[in-house]
Amino acid sequence: MIIPPVGGLGGELSIGQAEGLAHAGQSTGGSAAVGGEPGGFGGELTDAMSSLEKTQQSAEGASQALATGTVADPESAVVTVEDAQMAMDLAAQIRTKATEAAQNIFQTQV
Repeated sequence: MIIPPVGGLGGELSIGQAEGLAHAGQSTGGSAAVGGEPGGFGGELTDAMSSLEKTQQSAEGASQALATGTVADPESAVVTVEDAQMAMDLAAQIRTKATEAAQNIFQTQV
């Protein structure tokens, strides 16, 4: 599962780019490896977490600049912070769904 980078200081992500990111791992014929391989699930999860961390760091910088009054465009700082909040909410929802799915699998009787 991919958490696409959201806006931030690096620019905005168009709908087409987000759809491309969502389907990027599915072009291998459905045989993605689980583990630390570059195209595997572990690699994708690591990339998503580092993207989330970068988004949070850019939001922290933008909020500090907004608080000190050194930001040139307050609107972009607010948008950056909101993007980081939405990315964190998405990550929390994905974590919750994954936990529920794992618990469902473990409770399944064979």
